Amino acid sequence: MPQFLKMLLASCLGTALALFLLMVIGIGWIASIAGSSMEKETTEIAPNSVLELDFGAIIPEKTNNLEMDPFNLEEDYILGLHDIVRTIRHAKDDPDIKGIYLNAPIVMAGKATSSTLRQALDEFRQSGKFIISYASMYTQGAYQLASVSDSIFMNPQGAVDLRGYASNVPFFKGMLDKLDVQMRIFYCGKFKSATEPFRLDKMSAENKLQTREYLTYLNDVLVSDVASGRRLDVAEVRNIMNRYDGFDAQKAVSTRLVDRLVYEDEVFSLMRSRIGLSEDEKLNRVKLNDYYNSRVKKFDFSSQDKIAVVFAEGTISDGEEGAAGQILDGKYVKILRQIRKDKNVKAIVLRVNSPGGSSMASDNILRELDLCRKAGKPVVVSMGDVAASGGYYIACHADSIFAEPSTLTGSIGVFGMIPILDKTMKNKLGVTFDTVRTGTYSAFGSPFIDFSPAEAAMIQSRVDYIYSDFLGKVAVGRKRTKEQIDEIAQGRVWAGPKAKEIGLVDDLGGLDRALTSAAKLAGIEKYRTSEYPRTQTPIEQLIDRISKKKDTDDQVKNTLIRQELGEYYPAYKAMQEFRRSKGILARLPFDISAY
Repeated sequence: MPQFLKMLLASCLGTALALFLLMVIGIGWIASIAGSSMEKETTEIAPNSVLELDFGAIIPEKTNNLEMDPFNLEEDYILGLHDIVRTIRHAKDDPDIKGIYLNAPIVMAGKATSSTLRQALDEFRQSGKFIISYASMYTQGAYQLASVSDSIFMNPQGAVDLRGYASNVPFFKGMLDKLDVQMRIFYCGKFKSATEPFRLDKMSAENKLQTREYLTYLNDVLVSDVASGRRLDVAEVRNIMNRYDGFDAQKAVSTRLVDRLVYEDEVFSLMRSRIGLSEDEKLNRVKLNDYYNSRVKKFDFSSQDKIAVVFAEGTISDGEEGAAGQILDGKYVKILRQIRKDKNVKAIVLRVNSPGGSSMASDNILRELDLCRKAGKPVVVSMGDVAASGGYYIACHADSIFAEPSTLTGSIGVFGMIPILDKTMKNKLGVTFDTVRTGTYSAFGSPFIDFSPAEAAMIQSRVDYIYSDFLGKVAVGRKRTKEQIDEIAQGRVWAGPKAKEIGLVDDLGGLDRALTSAAKLAGIEKYRTSEYPRTQTPIEQLIDRISKKKDTDDQVKNTLIRQELGEYYPAYKAMQEFRRSKGILARLPFDISAY
């Protein structure tokens, strides 16, 4: 027996030592990858280079501020919009960069983001350098961006998907009725259409009105961009779209949507000729990230005064920890509190790209922004693709609010939805529920017991209160009465120019305008920017998960789903956020994509 115990202990000890050794080797391997990643040599930028742009991945506002692939340890950066713009502007003045090769059959970005990219590309082209675009086929958003190019080429079997905008909304009420699911829905605002798919079988008149208005505006911008870029008449562009001429490659050429039908090797030959290289000389194409790492990624510490740029992108939720690309109130309150106490920060620019989310989380963030203003730090808001509902809530007390022309904003309204499953369980599964209560509301909140009239009235009164509070906060920020705000609220969404006309924003412009305004309000001329929140590279995220022993199952699952769904992933993500949401929501009723 003692011999057996000795052998057993030796075996256990050996196993433990082996596991420990494997762990040490694993950590060492990860550390070596991290080290090599951080020490990666920058790409040498040779003369007569071409900057190659590919926007097939989702573009965040801030670099790396999104869910990232935990398996991709080689990727250092997923560049954000403003670093991309900075890179294009740097290339414009770089004598080694002769032009841009826009290789973008799809652009994973919202409308305001695409517009900002197009403006930066237009500035590049106006400097005298060329932009050549090529794709096997162009999605509508990609073609709108490509229309700024000097030359647009396409594969002989390609197509230009230029046909205007449509909104296709799924409605689930019929399915829910068949399943005997009762959706208890509470909302304020006749335009607050987020609940419509669960209570109607088609769009309401109000929803159609606001959707048509916004899509018409987007369509007008699309037509104008294509007409100016391709030197066509606006009426002719509308005719081309209505005939869907771009669907036929030959018609795309004859209507001047594209210049020629060629293969990519022919495009490379054309660029060599444009630069002055012989056919046997190498065409040096520099990737966006490589150029950024080599010549753009610099930090300016010359000024002590700072303007804090806080990127608020994603759904607004309760909590402190979560994946990048979310606005968690606990996390952002801490960030703003840190900024408020930093004597070197003289002003704050809040860059909002959010459809909203939790009303309570939005209120907590607004409270901390108010404290920053009270501490003497001006707050200026810059709106991106969308700053609606909760996204507008956190913006409404700013000293100045700037929207992009294609920003979708407003949606001042709230809602809550609760499924009641008692009939589903009884009629579909034969499961019934009974209850014993010790108080009037003891069973309140169960999805298997329907609300009493008193309970339903109690929830609606809470929704009414939050909506009234929302109106009051906007009224204070915009210096209007609650009644005036209620007239333009009701959950209705507005495009940037209309939002300016009705007083929800002060002016149109991008992040640069907001920074200039913030510096003027703070009374400073020279400053440096400090960006928040801090973001991590994929390798840093992996090490953080391992060191903190976080469960990575959700991240791995989301990565696989994102890879599988591609451009449809944002819709899946939005549905998941609805499913996980708690409490009353101040969220945009739909998502607009520019793909």
